[in-house]
Amino acid sequence: MQKHVIDPKSVPGWGIDADPQNDPTYPMKPNRTDVEQQGYTWERPTQQPADVEVLHSIERPNLSAVFGTASPPVGLSGMIRRWAFRWSENEYNHWLPLILADRVNVVEGIIEDIAHGKFPNIWKEKGYNASWKHDRTGLVLRLAAFTAVAGGLVLWLSADGGKKKAKRQKHYRGAYYEE
Repeated sequence: MQKHVIDPKSVPGWGIDADPQNDPTYPMKPNRTDVEQQGYTWERPTQQPADVEVLHSIERPNLSAVFGTASPPVGLSGMIRRWAFRWSENEYNHWLPLILADRVNVVEGIIEDIAHGKFPNIWKEKGYNASWKHDRTGLVLRLAAFTAVAGGLVLWLSADGGKKKAKRQKHYRGAYYEE
């Protein structure tokens, strides 16, 4: 089997940036003075009013000039987010709870939709029709894994694990007795 070798000079546009005189990014500034590195050269934009709760990093003393207000932290996901923002951005205690809060927020959204009479078509929204058509095995495996995890969680939460429940003891005037 013979290996096909391409001569780079035969490829149109090959080496177009090799000439520093023809490269618009080199040098970006012919006379560097680094004056702009001595501090901000711009004025801070007017602060956007914070009319909803805005979570921000503990590394920042104030809010960004502009921020999103479309979905302020609410419910269980909001409680998880508030807890996460007590930690530095370089900690797992910051990022992992935020990932969990996103998942909890999805469930909260589904519950909210159902409460307002809108039943989501999760099969269609997750693209399972396309998965069924193009990756049937993968879809079946994902659904089986989800069912196993969900079923195991339900069993674990509802069962006593084969252990006998400990008898409750009450304390009355210095003596314990079984209820």
